[in-house]
Amino acid sequence: MSAQPETTTSSTPSEATGGDTAMNRRTVLRAAGVGGAGVAGAAALAACGGSTTPTTTAPSTTTSASTTSSGSSTSSSATSASATGSASAAAPSGTPVKTADVPVGGGVINASGLFVVTQPSAGQFKAFSAVCTHQGCTVNKVASGMIDCPCHQSQFDISTGTPTSSSQAKSPLPAKTATVSGDSVYIA
Repeated sequence: MSAQPETTTSSTPSEATGGDTAMNRRTVLRAAGVGGAGVAGAAALAACGGSTTPTTTAPSTTTSASTTSSGSSTSSSATSASATGSASAAAPSGTPVKTADVPVGGGVINASGLFVVTQPSAGQFKAFSAVCTHQGCTVNKVASGMIDCPCHQSQFDISTGTPTSSSQAKSPLPAKTATVSGDSVYIA
């Protein structure tokens, strides 16, 4: 008796000749390729559905218009999802902030989420990191069209996140995605 395990291979005549009834490597790879192409195609079609995540959106009318333009089946599913609140299309991903809480020409800071949401003009929402690019302090105030850092008095524009020329910070606040849906803006 030998300590080495025996290795045996067997094949039926149809496997050996690549017949239709055998499940061989080529068949499995073809099926995976077709399935993978179908998944990729479905993802590409979903991407064309008009539900992009713009950094600036108008209030919920933009979301509604884009779902309507992609076709009646998408529109009806979005309507039913909105009514039930159970589908992911009804609420974008991210942390919600009530649009009514963000003043026009100002903004709000979410210190726990480390982001700031601004509304430079009515219906236009922007979001940025709340971490100052100078030395990593958290910004603490939005006033007079500026986001203020308390550590070294750097100021950033509420529209672009760009620091003023007199700021010690020289890099803009990193932008985040702000998506308006219903009465909230979702920050991701």
